[in-house]
Amino acid sequence: MSTLAGIRRALIPVAALMLTVVAVVAPATSGAAHGFSTVVYVDASASGIDGVRTEIGLEYDLLVATVAKSEDAPQFFEDGMEAFRSGDEASALNAHADAIVGYVSDRFDVSADGRVCEPERVGALDVIERQGVPYALLTLDFACAAATSHEFRSTLFPDEEGFVRAAVTIVEYDLDGRTSTATLNREAPGFDTEQPLLERFSQYFVLGAEHLLYGIDHLLFLLALIVGSRRLRDVVLAATAFTVAHSVTFTFAALGIISVPATIVEPVIALSIAVVASWYLWRARRDRAAPLVVPPGKSSLDAADWARLAVVFGFGLMHGLGFAGALGIDEPFSWPLLWSLLVFNLGIEAVQVGIIVVLFPLLMLWRRQAPTSSSVGGAVVAAGVAVTGLVWFVQRVLGIG
Repeated sequence: MSTLAGIRRALIPVAALMLTVVAVVAPATSGAAHGFSTVVYVDASASGIDGVRTEIGLEYDLLVATVAKSEDAPQFFEDGMEAFRSGDEASALNAHADAIVGYVSDRFDVSADGRVCEPERVGALDVIERQGVPYALLTLDFACAAATSHEFRSTLFPDEEGFVRAAVTIVEYDLDGRTSTATLNREAPGFDTEQPLLERFSQYFVLGAEHLLYGIDHLLFLLALIVGSRRLRDVVLAATAFTVAHSVTFTFAALGIISVPATIVEPVIALSIAVVASWYLWRARRDRAAPLVVPPGKSSLDAADWARLAVVFGFGLMHGLGFAGALGIDEPFSWPLLWSLLVFNLGIEAVQVGIIVVLFPLLMLWRRQAPTSSSVGGAVVAAGVAVTGLVWFVQRVLGIG
């Protein structure tokens, strides 16, 4: 028994360290959690006899900064930023069309049965909006030989250029008798239209898992739920409410049924972090005598429990819009799209469940072995998360994050 007690005592500082590290490191991360990642959108279809037409959408400000650096075109950066302020972004793009086409052609290609197709720009470049963000729209026609399958490969916005933490290219295609979507990233930069459905859907699972794992705002929201839960049932109910809520809005938004601008979604997500973390502090103060202990014989939810679930559900709706913005699909309903959304969501849930399974038992062990220090430590973590959320909220409202 003494050995077991010693092991338990040894685990206590580990749990404290895990929670504290997250709370300390998170404020050092940018408030615009999605600002260091980007999504490239490609719409591909047959063109002519054997050609492939691609409409490529790239985030405007990142494209300007990246092309200016990689193509050694500093004037493009000055022209592009000035055009951004004046609202005439298309003029800057077309004035430097050769540099843009050179950058994109070097990092995005189409092959037909293994033979590389030659790209050619079609028409002028344009600017559109996606999720409230300006995107440059470039159309390239790829001249291909007759083929039974086509391969797409993208290394757009590689990390070494210094502006983008992570980039995903989402390809919607109607080629070779198939209509579907696929995702490309650094780990899987290419795909073939003959790729098995299972392999293609696995990419969406990884994409969903990575989005939650690398999305510091969603992680902090989950941490606030864990720290603010006094028993396993609390965290299970809260996580379930969050999952149901974000699944509804995520699916509706990705299918184009509802649309809320990122200028609203992102600040509310930041506010949700602060509110849920502050909930723990409020409850700990209300139940100061035993803030982490469930009263003997209490099995039902009280008014505060129901209120917390309602708050979590409400904010979960906004997080779903944030997840949909990351996936960025807004095409009409189709079964392949529905399955892609489902698998993406499963990736999110896998990471969420994994974090709860690892952290919550450690937290409960800490509370049983050291009630006083765990109470103080929980309050410190909750306060740090709440302050971080408030700072991000202000930054996003003012557009400075």
